Amino acid sequence: MTTEPVDVDEEIIVTLSDYLDGVLPADKKAEVEAKIASDAQWKSAHAEMVETRDALSGMQKARAPESFSDGVTETIHKRSAGRFFAKKTFGDRVPFGAILIVALLGLGVLAYVLWSSPTGSLKVAPDRAPPSQPDTPIVDKP
Repeated sequence: MTTEPVDVDEEIIVTLSDYLDGVLPADKKAEVEAKIASDAQWKSAHAEMVETRDALSGMQKARAPESFSDGVTETIHKRSAGRFFAKKTFGDRVPFGAILIVALLGLGVLAYVLWSSPTGSLKVAPDRAPPSQPDTPIVDKP
């Protein structure tokens, strides 16, 4: 069922679109149904929109092949002469988790060495405790 294309007001298209989407309130929906039944312009616009909706719903979604993104990346790399895809840095090649584990192990070893050093840089020896404060304040006499 094809109808002649009629110059339709944008307001009619918006209202019919809302009607077909089912977002109109009940009173407005009844009003639109009455206009579709009585007005030739509304009837032809409704028929055209239903026909377009049916045609679009029958179309299958086109999917890109799985290797599409790799092909696009490779093409950009070739055409840009490596400007967008420079050599990978150390952080790009090694996973972040591995770098984090190595860093934590290094900090642990460093802390152990400092803790067990003869100078005692991380521990407080009882013989090197800070001097205790006197109970009475010392006041200079004039």
